[in-house]
Order: sequence, then structure tokens, then C-alpha cells
Amino acid sequence: MLPESLLVLERGWLSSNNIVFLEGEKAALIDSGYVTHAQQTVALLEHALAGRRLTRLLNTHSHSDHIGGNAAVSEAFGCRVIVPHGIDATIAEWDKEALLLSPLGQSATRFRHDATITAGDECELGGLNWRAIAVPGHDMDALAFHNPERRLLISGDALWRNGFGVIFSEILGHPEDAGGLKAARQTLDVLARLPVEVVIPGHGAPFVEVEDAFERAYRRLAVFEQDIDLLVWHALKVILAFALLERRQLPRAELPDFLAGLSFCQSVNARYLNLSNEALAQRLVRDLIRVGTLRDEQGVLLAL
Repeated sequence: MLPESLLVLERGWLSSNNIVFLEGEKAALIDSGYVTHAQQTVALLEHALAGRRLTRLLNTHSHSDHIGGNAAVSEAFGCRVIVPHGIDATIAEWDKEALLLSPLGQSATRFRHDATITAGDECELGGLNWRAIAVPGHDMDALAFHNPERRLLISGDALWRNGFGVIFSEILGHPEDAGGLKAARQTLDVLARLPVEVVIPGHGAPFVEVEDAFERAYRRLAVFEQDIDLLVWHALKVILAFALLERRQLPRAELPDFLAGLSFCQSVNARYLNLSNEALAQRLVRDLIRVGTLRDEQGVLLAL
């Protein structure tokens, strides 16, 4: 399904997939995972590289689960770090608010980038030519990478097997961030027109059920377009699930205070829901337990 020069290290949902390109005695990488997995990422890469020299690390976008290992990887291997144009100033300034680190209660180690890549640019990775494609929505500066010869798409969080990443910008409440849902639809339209037989997503295994994935993504997008409150609840549940994946457990009694400390939760709650932190916590836990994401063991919330 994939060229021999391309390896996908599937990581789960706390860390994004690592995509390794073998280039003779050298190698390149797309995305580095979450910061708490950074040493694991370095160990996985050392095994995958098998003595090759990692020269480049590219990021699809700037969310914590994709850039969190950048500092550790660049330090361990001495590689250049290349980020999408549009987020370079934010990264250089290490604006934790704009990077959605402090609003979502997430972490990343500050790193230095060496260059940028822009939509329309072409680059050679693993002996194949890839074109960078703008995929705004989940992240308004995000890029995907397409190889038409092998009909491969590295989609980041713009397209998964069953949906796409949360459209945070639609519900942030800042006029300059609005339009995330519209951008996500335009992104799906652009990607759906490409010749693609295999998708390598930011999370989950590579897949060949491309048409079905697009149908699912469009259906999910239509639901959010018709009812913004559903997008709000989805975003809040994702944030809490991610937090529990990182922390592994949290006393249920502490959840209201935890939510009170997340500016994103407070902002969207005030704008859309107007619930107390206690009521918000109760509903989030109820929904996540029902779908099997969390478990309550004697008052302690555990990630599953």
C-alpha cells in the first residue's frame, strides 16, 4: 500500500503519527507527536532510521500533538525544522495563546524553526515529489502533502478515516478566527478532487477507503454547520479526553476547577452554553463515560 521508502509510526490520539521518509543514508520526518511522548518518539525514530541521518522535520500544523516533540527530535538528530508559512512568527514568539497551548491546557517545548513551507511548494521526500496543499479548518495555516504519481495524500488532521480534527476557530469568538467551518468545507472540496488512493492521516492507520472517508467527513461537517452547539460539545469533549489521556486520571471532584482553568472552555461556555462549571463537568463526564472514553472508578476519572 505504501512505498518502501515511507514508514508510518502510528501513535494513537495523544501523539500524532510520525511519517518517516527514507532517503538513502538520510531521512526526513513529518510531525513529532506530543511533548510527554518526546523521548519515546526519539527512541522510535532511532530504530526506524537504522543508522540513517535525519536531516529534516516538517510539520503539517502547529497543534501540540504535532509539534510537541520538535525540540527533542531536533536536539537528538540535529535536523532542520520546517513549519507552515503563517505560523512561523507565532512559533518564533512562542505565543502560547495563539498556539492554543494555554487555552486548552496543553504543553509543548519551545523550539527553533529553520525554514517555512508554503502551499504550492514542492519538495522531495523519500524519493517522491510532494506538493504542499493549504488545508485550513482545523488549523487555519495547516498543510497537507500530495504525491500524484503514487496517489498518496498526507492529510494531517484535515481528513481522518472517520472525520477530521476539531474546528476550533469557528467557536473561539474572535472575528479574525471565524470561518472555520466554511474553510473546512473548501478544504474537503479541494482534497476530494485530487487523485488519491491512499490517505495517511495525522491520527489512525493509513487507509484506502477514500470515498467513504470523504462521505463521512462531509456528513459530520453538515451536522456541525446545522447546529453549532454540537460542535461546541464535540470540542469540549475532545479537550477533556485529551487531558485525561495525558494525565491518565483526575479526581472527579476536581474537574470543575480544571475546566475553570481552561480559557477556551470558559469562553465557549459563556458564549454558547452558560452552564456552571459543575454542570458542565457533569454533562461532559456523562457523555464520555457513555461512549467508553472515560471510566469513573470510585470518584477518579480514568482515560480508556
